[in-house]
Amino acid sequence: MLSSPTFKLFTYFLCLQLKVTDYLVKCSVVSRYAVTTVQSSVWNQLPITKEAAFEVDLPSSAFISNFTIGKVYVAQVKERAAARKIYDAAKKQGKTAGLVATKSREIEKFRVAVSVPSGARMSFFLTYEELLQRRLGRYELTLGLRPSQLVQNLTLDVCIRERTGISFLKVLPLRTTNTDAPASTHVEQSPECARVRYTPTLDQQKSISSNGLNADFIIQYDVDLKDLIGDVQVFDGYFVHYFAPRGLPVVPKDVIFVIDVSSSMIGNKIKQTKQAMSTILGDLREGDHFNIITFSDKVHTWKKGKTVRATRQNVWEAKEFVKRIIAEGSLLSAAQLVNPPSSGPSRRTSSHRVPLVIFLTDGEATIGVTSSETILSNAKKALGSASLFGLAFGDDADFLLLKRLALENRGVARMVYEDADAALQLKGFYDEVASPLLSDIQLSYLDDQAFDVTRSLFPNYFQGSELVVTGRVKTGVKDLKVLVSAIDSKQQMKLENDVFISQENGTTDSLECSGDLEGISSFVHRLWAYFTIKELLLAKLNSTNPATQKLLTDKATNLSLKYNFVTPVTSLVVVKPDEDEATQSPTTPEPTTAATITTTATTTATTKTSGAGVAKKAVDGDPHFVVQLAKLHQNLCFTSNKIYNLTLSFWCLNVYICLLSLQDIIVDGHLMGAPSKDGAEDRLRNYFDQLTISVVTGNSGDIMITLTLDAVVVEGEGRDTLPINQQGSVTRQGVTVTVDNHQSCWIELAEGVQFLVLFHHYKHPSYLQSAHLGFYITDGRGLSDSTQGLLGAYTKASTENEYVVFFLEDVSSHPRVPLNVIKTNSK
Repeated sequence: MLSSPTFKLFTYFLCLQLKVTDYLVKCSVVSRYAVTTVQSSVWNQLPITKEAAFEVDLPSSAFISNFTIGKVYVAQVKERAAARKIYDAAKKQGKTAGLVATKSREIEKFRVAVSVPSGARMSFFLTYEELLQRRLGRYELTLGLRPSQLVQNLTLDVCIRERTGISFLKVLPLRTTNTDAPASTHVEQSPECARVRYTPTLDQQKSISSNGLNADFIIQYDVDLKDLIGDVQVFDGYFVHYFAPRGLPVVPKDVIFVIDVSSSMIGNKIKQTKQAMSTILGDLREGDHFNIITFSDKVHTWKKGKTVRATRQNVWEAKEFVKRIIAEGSLLSAAQLVNPPSSGPSRRTSSHRVPLVIFLTDGEATIGVTSSETILSNAKKALGSASLFGLAFGDDADFLLLKRLALENRGVARMVYEDADAALQLKGFYDEVASPLLSDIQLSYLDDQAFDVTRSLFPNYFQGSELVVTGRVKTGVKDLKVLVSAIDSKQQMKLENDVFISQENGTTDSLECSGDLEGISSFVHRLWAYFTIKELLLAKLNSTNPATQKLLTDKATNLSLKYNFVTPVTSLVVVKPDEDEATQSPTTPEPTTAATITTTATTTATTKTSGAGVAKKAVDGDPHFVVQLAKLHQNLCFTSNKIYNLTLSFWCLNVYICLLSLQDIIVDGHLMGAPSKDGAEDRLRNYFDQLTISVVTGNSGDIMITLTLDAVVVEGEGRDTLPINQQGSVTRQGVTVTVDNHQSCWIELAEGVQFLVLFHHYKHPSYLQSAHLGFYITDGRGLSDSTQGLLGAYTKASTENEYVVFFLEDVSSHPRVPLNVIKTNSK
């Protein structure tokens, strides 16, 4: 057994990080197509074997195309089932192996961890590719810098080449700071090329954070595009067409805002939605027409049966309506406003207004028509030529259904994350679609010249955006004929041009960009594959025919394997070669344990540090707490499962809330486990399946309220049971418990103290969706500064600008053990 000093020393070494000696981010952008490589080198300076972790934040639209550990372990892209077989076989043979989970919409982080022997060095290389999207008149390149410690040799090197010219380029402040462009940034720019280098010294890194950089480096730029027909580039038998005309007049729009106001929107969600709507309404042009619909289980339309012109008076009335939103409505009601039965097919041409529906929800269909296929069919028939833009607010929204609705109805779907800036996210999305310039755009290429062309028919072109088409050119074609047709504010427009197919990749300029862009000179080729894979996967999502789905999956898989892309149909697997296959490099040690390569979503509310975490303000999906802070006039919301994942086994949570001289209240929340998300198997997910509220009244008896997934039981001076599917109310000694018809239970304890419990049930749950309870403090004005427990300490710490440190222990053997909360002034 280890002696006490030895054990303490060993424990001390376990808490230390391995030294990151080099951290390099290199990005090459050619005509919006970005290839980024992140390299991190670590040295184990400790006398023990220690795990080295390599994490990279990935843009949601990116495909990983290469991953290497040292000089020996090169990961392979394989079809999902094949990758799993290789991994399982390697593990059975005792080989070191790691498997990257399949890419999905939730992946935002790549992570690999390997053990490094004492004194050894280890290097990681990850390459990913993406097409930068133009939004609001600019492209934005975001590169994560997260070595999580001070690094002697830290370099970011970006080279951008745009054939038509760069109109402006701006380096933003590091995201997480409020400074100007980060110190030690050097920018060179010529008409077609820009070079950005960031090489902060140790002191400059320390001035940002003593723990090292944990920030995003952001570059915004735009290009010159004088030709109305756009920029067409043809290389090596492949072409790309960028269409983004400038200077066109804005086309008026018919826009319907459909807003979910069900009980799950209570708190910050509805507050932020109302904030965003007030700003959006103020930005409507007088030529626009609009209406507002709110929905839960009833229909409520602001102006019945029509859209109204955006006059000052109508906008003012709409803002007043938004301020007092409490009503309920539906998507099909919106369809009737923008596409009335009598309008006929000529409506768009005669009115010259673009019909748009902006649909915001945070849940799934649970009332009325709930079948996805029926909803899709009804929406398709009702919406006609209107474009549907779906906004999924939070993790519980049925994003898959919204995505299919948008795909079938000429629009797009977007996630709105439950962060402090959710109102800005909503407003930002509206700004992207606020100014339509063209509709019914067709980008055409002659059949005898081009083939394997990606999507070329688009319902709308919005100011500040860009339409992109890629395809292949037949052998022998010398001039590619390009045709464009669209409808502007007054009439149909037609354009035509012949593009000469050059054998050169263009000329270089004074910065000699071509030398820095070596390795992606065939960017059009890879861009075509990137676009084609994405479209095949979208087509599969929108198909209900199994044979068609299999065909689309096979095509996407074959292309992913050919171009070495990690996509939703492929996985990345790395296996240590046999001794006769590779020679171990002296500077690249063999990992002593299996590499664990995972990908996880990172909207985390807690930073893990060994057994403790520093909790900060955050907003996330259920299960979560919401506390109204009277002193700060704001709500505090944080996610429970982000906190619980610090412990291996955590079965029950006691939350104690003590009121000042009025009543003593104890809230117990019982946890149940839930399946982990794909790619995040090491992250525990927990939900409440029972809540118990004990009220010590000091009178004739105590009150106990037990809430389960099926009923509410009130005990004290008798026993009453309230089923959650029926309205009912019970009052005992000043405590009122009310179950309404929205699967909600309101508990009023005293003046200034009110709780809300939501019963979350799913009619067609996925394997990730479990019925659970949500707990909210909707009125906390009556809470005192002496309030204890998790929520109580959070309330006090938030008003005093302190941190709360949670120390979690293994309590699997104890049915009810409270969570210890320690306040500290340490920063």
